[in-house]
Amino acid sequence: MNAMIDDETLDRQLREAAPYIDDDGFTARVMAKLPAARRERRWLRAAILIGLTVLGSGIAYLLSGGGRFVVAGVIQLSSFPIWLLLVFAFGCGLVVGAFAVIFAIRKTPEARDLARFRL
Repeated sequence: MNAMIDDETLDRQLREAAPYIDDDGFTARVMAKLPAARRERRWLRAAILIGLTVLGSGIAYLLSGGGRFVVAGVIQLSSFPIWLLLVFAFGCGLVVGAFAVIFAIRKTPEARDLARFRL
């Protein structure tokens, strides 16, 4: 038996395997009696998350002494040699790029098929 069955083949096999059983309208009656689907308030959730983020950031700013650590960090960063900053920026770019490539490859069907192999 083929262990690697794509989704379309599986869907076709499942549709062909189970013929429709006439239930004399039972399914339609049950579906009609179900309550209507509630509309989700996505804007409310987004507003709450943004509000809490702004509030938390403001509290952290005030508790940290008004952001003095940011000024101190920039002054310390300006004393680094330029070659070290370039190496750091290039390294960060490589790390971010590598993660992006890894996550992009994981989304492909070929990578999911490779995960099924036992090595």
